[in-house]
Amino acid sequence: MRDLSPTALRDHLAVSVEPPLLLDVREPWEFALCNLPGSQLVPMGRIHQLAPEQLDPHRETVVICHHGVRSRHVALYLERLGFTQVINLNGGLDAWARDLDPHMATY
Repeated sequence: MRDLSPTALRDHLAVSVEPPLLLDVREPWEFALCNLPGSQLVPMGRIHQLAPEQLDPHRETVVICHHGVRSRHVALYLERLGFTQVINLNGGLDAWARDLDPHMATY
C-alpha cells in the first residue's frame, strides 16, 4: 500500500493512463456532502461483501475516507485479500479540501 497526500494523488491521477478505482469507504450521508468526481461509494462495513468478487484485485484502487483512518484499514484489508495496487489518500477528503479544493464542503 502506498500513502499519497492530496497533492501527490492529484498529480498521480493526472498522469495515470488507466484511471484507478476511487473507492470511497465513508457512509452515504458523508458521500452526499462531498466526494471526488467518479468515486464509487462502498461503506467500510460493506467492503467484505464486495471484495474481491466485485472489485478487481489487479486494478489500481485509491481508498478514500474523511481523515484517512478508515481508508487505511480498508487498504490493508484489500492487500490481505491479494489486491496489488492499493493507495490510501493520506488525510482523506478533509486534507483534499484543505490543500486543493477550498470550495469542497467540509464537515
